[in-house]
Amino acid sequence: MSRRTEFIPYKPKTILNKHKRADHWFWTRYTAYPYKGCQHGCQFCYCREQKFSPFDDPNDFAYTIHVKENAPQLLRKAIARAKTDLIFMGDYQPAEKKFRLSRQMLAVCLERNFPVFILERSPLILRDLDLLTEINTKAVAATAFSIISTPDSVHYERIRQMEHLAPPPEKRFKAMEQLALAGIQTGACMMPLLPELCDTDENLESIIKWTADHGGSFVLASGLTLSDQQRAYFFNVLAERFPDILPAYEKYYPAGKSYGAADGSWRRTALKIRELCEKHGIKDRMPRPIIPGDKRAKNKGIVEIFANKVYRMELERAPKNKIWVYRKAAWAIEDMEQDISLFYRMMGQKGLEKIPEIGENLAKEVEGLLTEVV
Repeated sequence: MSRRTEFIPYKPKTILNKHKRADHWFWTRYTAYPYKGCQHGCQFCYCREQKFSPFDDPNDFAYTIHVKENAPQLLRKAIARAKTDLIFMGDYQPAEKKFRLSRQMLAVCLERNFPVFILERSPLILRDLDLLTEINTKAVAATAFSIISTPDSVHYERIRQMEHLAPPPEKRFKAMEQLALAGIQTGACMMPLLPELCDTDENLESIIKWTADHGGSFVLASGLTLSDQQRAYFFNVLAERFPDILPAYEKYYPAGKSYGAADGSWRRTALKIRELCEKHGIKDRMPRPIIPGDKRAKNKGIVEIFANKVYRMELERAPKNKIWVYRKAAWAIEDMEQDISLFYRMMGQKGLEKIPEIGENLAKEVEGLLTEVV
């Protein structure tokens, strides 16, 4: 017998999570979500892990939805005091049809001219295309769709079973196309790429080609993580439905480790994704959205260049100490309160050397980038 979904309204004290600086994947500085739990119930979802989940039983994740009924009001107060930067938000699971909290939160961002980023598995996001278009006109609206297979995939049916109630990827791609036609930056997130199922060259190229064909400008990818109760839950799923691949997962995800074995397979996958993205004319990194009127736009542009360089150096197996030079430099420039171009005009190259983590060689590099970054 199928289990019915239970909705539990409550009023949290806070909604906006503030991070020290923007992450280097989605470029978001804040996060704000209207629900805990997800009816889509993808069986590989990391949100069942203890540090993310409010549930002791991982089976409750897809059937017990905590509804933050005061989320829009909390968000309005929070962003009135926050520096304008990208918020990772939105949650278009079936509960949103009833409670409409994601739409109300978008309306708050529109009131405050606050930029938003939404990563989604549902075409329900198109219901709010009007708000997203307005936000994109006044600030920034960027989107992406979580997609790990296409109907062309050999393992499509298996993967669809693991995605539980999530709408099929064909509908996500159609939604991507409509967002792109509306001028909203969009792309695909191949997260997580399931070993033995999603990481074939054929599946990777199919997702990338479909993304390019539907107006996406980038693809991001990461591997599967499994930890504590989520690992046990997912291994049970494999044992019941796909016992043929369980031994491989036991090898990749030994007990006590969150990530797969360090066998070099992820690097091979990432390099293949980069090659295929170049072939189809899109990026394997998300372009950093430009917020209109941002006085630190130059800083953020240079940070994007350095962050992309860090990613490239990691794939090329550059020495770790050299990688950390650029990572720390990116953080230091991100943390600057001043416009770096104004700082340079006042103090010159020697002034750039006074920025933490920026020595003489990096100062010269930054100096050259100042004329390149919009």
